[in-house]
Amino acid sequence: MPRQSHHFTSESVSEGHPDKVCDRISDEIVDLIYREAGAADMNLWDVRVACETLTTTNKVVIAGEVRAPEALMSGDGGVKPALFEKAASSAVDVIFLDLEDAVAPDEKDQARKNAVAALRDIDWGDKTISVRINGLDTQYMYRDVVDLIEQAGERLDLIMIPKVGNASDIYAVDMLVTQVEQAVDRKKKLGFEMIIETALGMANVDEIAAASKRNESLHFGVADYAASTKARTTVIGGPNEHYGVLTDKVEGEERQYHWGDMWHYAVARMVVAARAHGLRPIDGPFGDFSDPDGFTAQANRAATLGCEGKWAIHPSQIDLANEVNSPSDAEVTKAQRILEAMDQAQ
Repeated sequence: MPRQSHHFTSESVSEGHPDKVCDRISDEIVDLIYREAGAADMNLWDVRVACETLTTTNKVVIAGEVRAPEALMSGDGGVKPALFEKAASSAVDVIFLDLEDAVAPDEKDQARKNAVAALRDIDWGDKTISVRINGLDTQYMYRDVVDLIEQAGERLDLIMIPKVGNASDIYAVDMLVTQVEQAVDRKKKLGFEMIIETALGMANVDEIAAASKRNESLHFGVADYAASTKARTTVIGGPNEHYGVLTDKVEGEERQYHWGDMWHYAVARMVVAARAHGLRPIDGPFGDFSDPDGFTAQANRAATLGCEGKWAIHPSQIDLANEVNSPSDAEVTKAQRILEAMDQAQ
């Protein structure tokens, strides 16, 4: 049976309450974020855009996200249609609404209501819509699932499950989703995308990938993974100068130090699990959006290992991700020639 033709979404790297930005983000990155928000006369959380570019055959898919306290996460429940309509009319294919890390605990209920309202009231066109629910270790998850399916109609396409630890997590969500879908006689079956962002999740990545027929993609959540493994990081998704090798001593020659990719194993391991079970592997974010060369280098490494996409947490990263994950003219021409040769051989 062919897989559902959903696309895949993105995840923002900042977490927690607006005045408590994730402590894994360097001070330099936080300053950059605040300067950019201030230049546009916005609160840090007024508008957050995350995009992902991935390639399916010759098609490039860009996934994006727009968040605002007034729209998705505020306690006042006010929805700004202009924000959502702007996202709906943009060049992205996937729009991701977040109920997890970007929402403070006392705003969870209102965020859920606003997400439901947005799914029902906004004309999203042909965009694929995903919602990241809260983790299974919280009291919010079950209500996220129930309210989204019961109240948001058929517009939702995907559910993103964060911090997946083992197959039982997927089974639990699948069981709940199936029950609610049956109760409301939902016509369109929801797909799952799982974030691998803990040591436990990586250790059990094969069983997670095989846990449900709803599964569609694995995403590498580099920031939480680094925290879970106690890795020493400087830039989210980037390299560390201390992870490298020193060349042997050679008489009369200066020894060279070569930086390594500290995320190589994690990304490669996720790719193997995804491919073995027919899922798409998506690389995580690169935190320093002022470093386009660094982003491109990491995106190229992930693509070389087999990832189909790369998260972007800033609009400036979209074109970079697009370029890395899009087939070149030469690749398209070669593919066309192969198809023509096959037709002639028949």
